[in-house]
Amino acid sequence: QVQLVESGGGLVQAGGSLRLSCRASGRTFSNYAMGWFRQAPGKEREFVGGISGSGGSTNYADSVKGRFTISRDNAKNTVYLQMNSLQPEDTAVYYCAAAQYGRSWWKQLESYDHWGQGTQVTVSS
Repeated sequence: QVQLVESGGGLVQAGGSLRLSCRASGRTFSNYAMGWFRQAPGKEREFVGGISGSGGSTNYADSVKGRFTISRDNAKNTVYLQMNSLQPEDTAVYYCAAAQYGRSWWKQLESYDHWGQGTQVTVSS
């Protein structure tokens, strides 16, 4: 069983940056593709980006491409989401998710086996 714990959320002004972290339990972290999702109030949860188990492949939603970067450190069982040039529309609860033997481009929620509890990101204008 994989458990995921996100951290790093908070309040930031528009144009600022935040880095989210997601630490996973377990010994086979590299077998899991990792995804980041977000859910704004009153909206459905949406794909932000994903990274393959090795870290060699990443994919992003068009809305964050060029501003957000996903990376991972398999030795630390941790995946990161670096968010730059944040805008008020990026305000949401951000979740990490794990898909065993998954792919970085998987965008469907049901493709992921494990989810973190989420961390709030608020961007003020």
